[in-house]
Amino acid sequence: MRRTASVLPLILLGLGVFTLVFGQLLDRYVEPRVKRTPVDVETSSVLTGTGSYFDTGALETVHGKQITITRRVVGDVAAAERSGHAVWNVSTQIDTPTTLPLRDPRRSLQWTTERWVTDRRTNLPVHCCGEQPSFGGEAYLKFPFDVQKRTYQWWDGVLGAAVPLKFSGTEKVLGHEGYRFTGAVGPRRTGVTRDVPGSLVGRPKQRQVAAEEWYANARIELVVEQRTGRIMNARIAPEITLRAPGARSDAVTLLASDRMEFTDATRRAQVAQTSRDSRRLEALGETAPTLATAAGGVLTAAGLTFLVRGRRRRAVVEDSQRADSTHTGD
Repeated sequence: MRRTASVLPLILLGLGVFTLVFGQLLDRYVEPRVKRTPVDVETSSVLTGTGSYFDTGALETVHGKQITITRRVVGDVAAAERSGHAVWNVSTQIDTPTTLPLRDPRRSLQWTTERWVTDRRTNLPVHCCGEQPSFGGEAYLKFPFDVQKRTYQWWDGVLGAAVPLKFSGTEKVLGHEGYRFTGAVGPRRTGVTRDVPGSLVGRPKQRQVAAEEWYANARIELVVEQRTGRIMNARIAPEITLRAPGARSDAVTLLASDRMEFTDATRRAQVAQTSRDSRRLEALGETAPTLATAAGGVLTAAGLTFLVRGRRRRAVVEDSQRADSTHTGD
């Protein structure tokens, strides 16, 4: 019984110290290494809205039609393992009611492919691994982890430049609260030219003209989950037009919508994934370290208390034994 009593405080003290150290490891070592952009992604997001687009068959802009933007992201795991960065291949297609049922990006209204490489911790671009095109900014398909209430530089692939998005409060998406960031793009040249008949852009005397592509986005609204940086909902109002070289006004509208937004299915998928990732990060970065620290503190305090009491008890017994010995000697 004495041996058990003397060992118990040491066991409690050892468990307490171990639990305290374990909590610190979760907070300072494990959680920051879990907080990395995934590399084995395979996701799709869809935005829909009503607007106008240039019908190449009729050679005119049609209005009041549904427009669908589908973005597919597939991670290049092999390239990520070699480089240590997140390498994502991104396919974006814009479809009309005619092209959408074909399910072939080559027959869509517009199809672009990109290769995006980012630092898995900071989300900043890394210019390697076949990146195409070169890009900048802080946010694109996602924001950095631990989103702050400040202005972020969001990369707009159509513009080919970063756009400042300012923090504009909070908004709930399917009951999950996120930070809302807003911004806009005034009419600007994209740097792309398109060879079109001169008559199409007000130059009937010229058989063919290298028309300038212009772009504007009257409303960019992104709702971002704070812990993970995932975009739970997006609203945009894009407009892509053509102008004759040097002209000050648009001649042809290629695409325009005053409101395009994630579909219900995309919002549900984004929120579900966000919830899983957020709970995991919260457990590793907040809940588990807090519980471990509290439990470790209790166990350590209990162990120390029992040790002190044990020593006091032994001291009392020893004093009593010495007193008895002295009394017997007398």
